[in-house]
Amino acid sequence: MIDYTKEELVELLKKNPDKFNEWKAEQEEVDLSEVDFSGINLSEIDFSDADLNSSSFADCSLSFVNFSNTDLTSVDFTRARILECDFTDALLTGADCSYAEMTYCNFSDSNMAGCVLSETDLSNSDLTASINLNASRYDEDTVWPDDEMLPDDFDGSGHKDLSALQDEDDETVSSDW
Repeated sequence: MIDYTKEELVELLKKNPDKFNEWKAEQEEVDLSEVDFSGINLSEIDFSDADLNSSSFADCSLSFVNFSNTDLTSVDFTRARILECDFTDALLTGADCSYAEMTYCNFSDSNMAGCVLSETDLSNSDLTASINLNASRYDEDTVWPDDEMLPDDFDGSGHKDLSALQDEDDETVSSDW
């Protein structure tokens, strides 16, 4: 069994993704936390059960990637193009998906608490069984899938970003100086 550094694993993913998948299948634990994958195009990669905490996939193109049961806490997915990826049972707490295109993805039983979805395109993604979607951050520019692909108790139309919170009784206070 070959033991790779995190940097060597990134190079392996770039040059020989099939070999990475073979290596990963032999591992009990895979720690890829705090790794910078920015700008890489990845397809058919198995990241299931891995620790990707605080890693960056900013500006990546990801297709058919398996993130099931993966720790994606505080992962940066900003501006990424994510197509048909599996996030089943993933922990997306605090992940930043701003400006990302996350289409045709499966979010069954994924924890979305604190996930930033500002201006994220979630078209055709399945969020019906996602957890804590109401505790995610999104704005009026977030593109949601059709209602049948959202949890029954979720309504994304009336939500404002936390920065827009204000009391109804707030009045403008004028000053003479």
